[in-house]
Amino acid sequence: VPGIRPSGSALGDQKRVMTPADAARLGIEYIVVGRPITRAPEPDVAARAILDEIEGAVIE
Repeated sequence: VPGIRPSGSALGDQKRVMTPADAARLGIEYIVVGRPITRAPEPDVAARAILDEIEGAVIE
């Protein structure tokens, strides 16, 4: 299972990654995002950016 990392974010310790947008395009219904939100200086802003990325992929 790939780790979910927003576009442009560090891979961290993940060897396989997928962006939230890629997951949405593949029809994945649920994703789990941890450190990109919990370790962000502003977690609410990070979460909104991820949601925006998903919404943008769905609209395409």
